[in-house]
Amino acid sequence: MANTDSSPAGSGAQGSSHIYDYNASPNTRAAISQKVRILSPVYRAGESNNSLLYQLGVVNSFTYDLSRSAEPIRGIGFGDQIAERVPGVQDAVDVSMERTLLYLSNAHQAFGFAGGVDGPVRTLQHHRWPFDMEQQLVFSAIADADLSQTLPIGEASPDFQRGVKDIDFSGQNVTGAAESYGADGQKHKAIITYFEACWMTSVTGANVTADASIMSESISAAVSDIHDLFSTYGEFLPTGNDPSLGQVGTIRYNGIAANGAVLGSAQDNAATSAVG
Repeated sequence: MANTDSSPAGSGAQGSSHIYDYNASPNTRAAISQKVRILSPVYRAGESNNSLLYQLGVVNSFTYDLSRSAEPIRGIGFGDQIAERVPGVQDAVDVSMERTLLYLSNAHQAFGFAGGVDGPVRTLQHHRWPFDMEQQLVFSAIADADLSQTLPIGEASPDFQRGVKDIDFSGQNVTGAAESYGADGQKHKAIITYFEACWMTSVTGANVTADASIMSESISAAVSDIHDLFSTYGEFLPTGNDPSLGQVGTIRYNGIAANGAVLGSAQDNAATSAVG
């Protein structure tokens, strides 16, 4: 009999036991945690092709922080003036998670390693290959409708919105959904964030105490790269605040104008804007 906590189900979850049953989430304009989906490569014994990512179950938290420094540049003889703040290299990103320990699925198995009932992996020194993770910030029906109104007719996901994808929920086999919504209507858009080539750096627990029954594992993973999985990145990727495209986010750089027209100094442009 298959391990029901490590045998991916048709709904895209890592297991098929009652732990992975679904329920409804409220529809609001605010992003809510109940709709977020975290996917990783569950270990599947005997599978030669294990490249698919499945929804990770019983996750209590999922956090990551982005940071980098910005060094000031000053000039002697120009007073207490910062000429520029030059951004440094982004710090390395770590992801932290907390997940309930299951008898048939531990942290190693949930991220693609042969541990627990599936193999000998017990420590981080047994991890020889990295893994990927995917975060899907799933939209509510309200946000779906609002975004659809901003898109060109018949164009669900233009090139500049490749990171927003339709997620198919028909695999959940919700009672009455096929009759009410049809097969193609059971979709929500989601913002995709992809964490590529991750390595676990710590697994804490599951620690046993006499006054608590639930055993959880705290997992930290080092991330090699973060992207939206679909876009091609490079020097001319449109990322906003580009004055050469007319996106003047700061008056200091609006000497570069849109459509090739050269504007005056920042002071002149500020005065022109005030007069206009």
